[in-house]
Amino acid sequence: MAADTWLIVGLGNPGEQYARNRHNVGQMVLDELAKRIGGTFKTHKGNARVAEGRLVPGGPKFVLGKPNSYMNLSGGPTAALAQFFSVDPDHVIAVHDELDIPFDSIKLKQGGGHGGHNGIRDIASALKTPEFLRVRVGIGRPPGRQDAADFVLKDFAGAEREQLPLLISDAADAVELLVADGLLAAQTRFHGA
Repeated sequence: MAADTWLIVGLGNPGEQYARNRHNVGQMVLDELAKRIGGTFKTHKGNARVAEGRLVPGGPKFVLGKPNSYMNLSGGPTAALAQFFSVDPDHVIAVHDELDIPFDSIKLKQGGGHGGHNGIRDIASALKTPEFLRVRVGIGRPPGRQDAADFVLKDFAGAEREQLPLLISDAADAVELLVADGLLAAQTRFHGA
């Protein structure tokens, strides 16, 4: 049963003041996935809010997790959910913002470094391996000399906000394709776009 289960973790910061920040795009993608599986987020003892469901009857089970911790401490809740739902690291997908990818682009990978992303670093540490999957949602670099830490904690700009629903939908599609057809198929579709 657990081999049929995927843990998808949307990274972000808790609280309404952060909800629309660039740093929270991973949690925005989970909201879209929850709609698709007909799931509702509920409090879970793993220090997260969780929604569960399937896209199709008999299909893989999606466990969507939004850590209640701040971004840099995403590892504890992720590891707790992975243990609770008996999900191995190769069935964990972290959906997160990525400064080094242009806004409106999505890249997927398994393993590798954290690229300075503290949430990813913390998950790799808590899972005791970097070999989990990542759906990296491009937010672009800050303009001019704006500090990256300030940039990620700001809401998307006007022009970006218009494109954001499409980006979120594409990232949710990427998660679905990753689960259904594997990493290579998902990379082929989204890296060429």
